[in-house]
Amino acid sequence: MGIREEVYYEGGPHIGDLILNILIGLTVIGLPLTVGAIARALWLRYRITDRRISVTGGFRGLDRTDIIYSEIVDVKKVPRGIGLWGDMVVVLRDGSRLELRAVPKFRQIYDYITEKAKIKTAKTTK
Repeated sequence: MGIREEVYYEGGPHIGDLILNILIGLTVIGLPLTVGAIARALWLRYRITDRRISVTGGFRGLDRTDIIYSEIVDVKKVPRGIGLWGDMVVVLRDGSRLELRAVPKFRQIYDYITEKAKIKTAKTTK
């Protein structure tokens, strides 16, 4: 029997990202942005629990990345869509980065991730 994880957020990117990029796609120049937004809407999923951050994405959602909070050294956020959603970059201890695009409730999720990272990092350094 495994340890249960408490899910804080589970879902895909904010719907506003898709809508905005479809509108931009009405111009020829915006087509690549529209294709990217459609791919994110179809295949990108976030699962943020009290133990880890899981990102499922890639072509047909076949790639999965899991990181634990004790590996996080920094988190940066950038608001998008007049602040309704945002992008985050999670920097890991080994220098690698995990980018979270079009995250709904990104301010609350940012606060949750940074708090968990502080707690877990403090426990591992003792």
